Amino acid sequence: MNFIRNLIRKTDRSKMYVFLLSCTGIGVFIYTNQWSYFHLTTAEWVMVYTMLGAALILDYFTFQIPPKGNQQSMDSSVYLACIFMFGGAFSLSVLLPISIILLIKDRKLAWWKHVVNFSIYSLMITGASAVFEWTGGQTGAIDGYNLLPYFAALAAYFMINTITLGLFFLFSTKDALQQMKRVFVTESLLVYLCTLILALVLTILVVHNGMLGLLLYLSLGILLSHAFKQLFIMYQSIEEKANSDQRTGLFNHSYFENMLEIELNTARTQGTPLCLGLLDIDDFKKYNDQFGHLQGDSLLALLGDFLLRKTAGTPVTAFRYGGEEFTLLMPGMDLDESYRFMNKLRKQLNDTPFEGVEVLPHGCLSFSGGVAAYQVDMYNKSQLVDQADKALYYAKKQGKNNVHRHGSNDGMEHEIDLVQDVRDIEQQLNLFQYKDMDTFKHSKRVYKYALDISEVLNLDNAEKRRFVLGALIHDIGKLEIPWSILNKKEKLTAEEWDTIKGHVTWGKKMVMTNDRFADLIPYIELHHERYDGQGYPYGLKGQEIPKLCRMLTVIDSFDAMTTERPYQETKNIEEAIEELRACSGTQFDPELAELFIGYIEKRTAHQRSP
Repeated sequence: MNFIRNLIRKTDRSKMYVFLLSCTGIGVFIYTNQWSYFHLTTAEWVMVYTMLGAALILDYFTFQIPPKGNQQSMDSSVYLACIFMFGGAFSLSVLLPISIILLIKDRKLAWWKHVVNFSIYSLMITGASAVFEWTGGQTGAIDGYNLLPYFAALAAYFMINTITLGLFFLFSTKDALQQMKRVFVTESLLVYLCTLILALVLTILVVHNGMLGLLLYLSLGILLSHAFKQLFIMYQSIEEKANSDQRTGLFNHSYFENMLEIELNTARTQGTPLCLGLLDIDDFKKYNDQFGHLQGDSLLALLGDFLLRKTAGTPVTAFRYGGEEFTLLMPGMDLDESYRFMNKLRKQLNDTPFEGVEVLPHGCLSFSGGVAAYQVDMYNKSQLVDQADKALYYAKKQGKNNVHRHGSNDGMEHEIDLVQDVRDIEQQLNLFQYKDMDTFKHSKRVYKYALDISEVLNLDNAEKRRFVLGALIHDIGKLEIPWSILNKKEKLTAEEWDTIKGHVTWGKKMVMTNDRFADLIPYIELHHERYDGQGYPYGLKGQEIPKLCRMLTVIDSFDAMTTERPYQETKNIEEAIEELRACSGTQFDPELAELFIGYIEKRTAHQRSP
């Protein structure tokens, strides 16, 4: 047993599964077919060749189901029809020569994939045949008064296909459930229902009309395949127009939003890097005013063609974001690679001739660009866009015609006026002085804790700004809560608690009105999320919650525990520390909770020392 366990550990699970599946399929074929080739009559050989030809023809006319279906064919209808007319052994007799022909014909496909395909078909045919017989099905003409065996056989055929291929996805990919849902349930179910109907049609036509019936069936199958193919082409054409910007030929803003969501999900689930670039044509308005909008449109078209050519053959996808702004989605590229790629584009655009560019300040076509990288604690795509936009803004302020990386320590943080930001936020918080003095004081205390913790965490200036301002403004949404609830001395009702919880959403909406503080939204919205995923408003868990938001949760809770509040008993420092430790791993990030406890203990010891 230990030898087997060690072998499995050393062997890729998907390869082990392929080996076992192939052995099982071949074994089932031999057991079920029992080398029936040696017992076939001349008439049966003719029927084998006939069904063989029909299956090959249908296999040739493959098609796809919109929106992004895999290649499908109707050859399964032939195998099912053979089961209904002659039984499973005969259907397997048709399968083997087809598999050999396809192996010879499609030599580019790895041989083991042909073996796996043959094995899966063997299992599907054998399983469908067994279920057909078990439910009372009789070979020969269709029994119109007993259709259960036919539907049961199709269900078995479909389920075996789903399970065998689904297990392969499970062993070989990280997002197996999504793959299984998309490939087997969403896309294949319609095809298999069509397959059952066609199998019944084929059985009826062949039983009653012989070769003429088979020819009619093939004509129907080919026409259906052609219709599906035309439908897919038409869908692609409509989709392309819907997703394209007609002026530049690039993908449009709407498609960018969809692709950004998809790529973020991929980066989140598979741990791959992802960067977003945002670029803006320098002094485009000046060019438009000088030469008119038609010439300006020509410039946009030129840049669109330029980006298409330069991103071809790379993992980068270009989009028109709006106006003279464009985005570059760069999956699989880290921040440095993305920066170099965008800077190379910038230099190449500088050397691209275009009529009238001599009137521009740089005397050439240029753009300013910002690039940002996905981080594991990003919970919303707008965060990545916001970081790229801030980097672009900084690049513009540096004189344009340059690219800036978000978070790089090259002077960007020195332009942050933290004092002015604090003053502006405090003007909003002053409203609490007449509505809820407790919340006003709480916000000030949490802000002071955040200032100290930012030093403990060794945050850079940009991170410190976001953290301390987020701590100061985190409860701003409570301005929307009725005074009677905020100042209620008795225990809150369930309905009143729901109102209290709404402050994170109201706070987010209030801050969204000021772009200057948009990067503080996570602190306002997420400071009641829990490490175990039981918090609100989203139920985020662990690393899904941004690190500094997890830290703010610890600070906010500690101050709430050690300050008199209408809906919670007051604790002393030792009791609050004990509570933090008790809730580590559930409500709080254990590492950050312990870090904060260390800070509190050190500060308390210093205050008590003579």
